[in-house]
Amino acid sequence: MWAAVFWGAVAASSLVIGAALGVVRSWNDRVIGCVLGFGAGALISSVSFELAQEGFEASGGLPVGIGLALGALAFFFGDRLVARIGGRSGGAAAGLPLALGAMLDGIPEQAVLGIGLAAGEGISVALLVAIFVSNLPESIGSSTDMKEAGRSTRTILIGWTLVALVCVLATLGGYSLSQVVGDRFEGLIDGFAAGALLVMLMSSMIPEAKQKATDYAALSAVLGFAVAASLSAAS
Repeated sequence: MWAAVFWGAVAASSLVIGAALGVVRSWNDRVIGCVLGFGAGALISSVSFELAQEGFEASGGLPVGIGLALGALAFFFGDRLVARIGGRSGGAAAGLPLALGAMLDGIPEQAVLGIGLAAGEGISVALLVAIFVSNLPESIGSSTDMKEAGRSTRTILIGWTLVALVCVLATLGGYSLSQVVGDRFEGLIDGFAAGALLVMLMSSMIPEAKQKATDYAALSAVLGFAVAASLSAAS
């Protein structure tokens, strides 16, 4: 359990680091877009090699397929709810809604860390790197919007610390859920996390990376995929 808390905190710490970077200076959109693209590519690799493959090996195709559908639907409707209160916009909406959007993105990512630890696989370095990197541009961009909307640095940092704490709890939740249901439902759980991550990637990370970095986003995504795939193979 404490391993889940520790590694969850390591992954989520980039949310606070990104928030601090966002309030101290402005960042070029292309840089943020390339980091987003790298993170998206790394997460796609993790979905492929850390979730789908292991889910198929543990339970077969049907549980993974059902989990994919359930995870995609859960994230889709959760994202629509957050978007309705301004969680995907900046400017005047900056503040709690933006933090809610980031938290929604982070929950499935962090839960996967806990699931892997509960299965006795140890920490996935590839997934840890993917989550850490993908958190940075979102918190940098959102904290910059909050600063421009007149939020104080103290308020921004406290808000993102709370978001990071919720993400740590998501890691613990993934660990606990996997411990309770056991190996029998491993494929379903892996599929659920994969479905949520894929919808998040397609709905927010990839479009934003393309918007900010144009064609460079695709190159950085392939680089992120290659790095994460190599780390998965090495471990």
